Amino acid sequence: MISSKIEAALNRQIDLEGYSSMYYLAMGSWAEVKGYNGVAQFLYHHSDEERMHMLKLFHYINDRGGHGIVPAFAAPQNEFKNVREIFEIVHSHEVKVSNEINALVELCIQEKDYTTHNFLQWYVTEQIEEESLARQIIDKLNLIGEDKGGMYLFDRDLGTMTGQQGGKGGGHGHGH
Repeated sequence: MISSKIEAALNRQIDLEGYSSMYYLAMGSWAEVKGYNGVAQFLYHHSDEERMHMLKLFHYINDRGGHGIVPAFAAPQNEFKNVREIFEIVHSHEVKVSNEINALVELCIQEKDYTTHNFLQWYVTEQIEEESLARQIIDKLNLIGEDKGGMYLFDRDLGTMTGQQGGKGGGHGHGH
């Protein structure tokens, strides 16, 4: 059985992962409307991934005798200055998610819940990858600057990257 304290904390994490999914969906929609199809594809894929992170938490809570709760998500912003702003938000948001995961791990140690501690290690690894990916994208955008040709190539590359993201936080969460 899961303790009510851990259950509540994991349900808060469901809220955060679900909100991330909605946020990336809003960003993807903005990018698509602006003609950045590659960026949109990348963000839609990322949104699906965050939803999968959320589902994983639901199943874990329910399997341990708790109850995964669907929260009311706050509406994310729909307008962005540019692609760069989007990825800066993605990066700082992933840092926030990482901090929350780390706080959960800390709580598990305090509560001596080693089963949940073990379960959360997957998220710890995942967050390292997601933060690093967001940083790499920002580095690329810094190199491009205001160059329209560079932006065109960046958009195209980001679209192709989504397809074969196997080792980079893509796909490897399914079926757990």
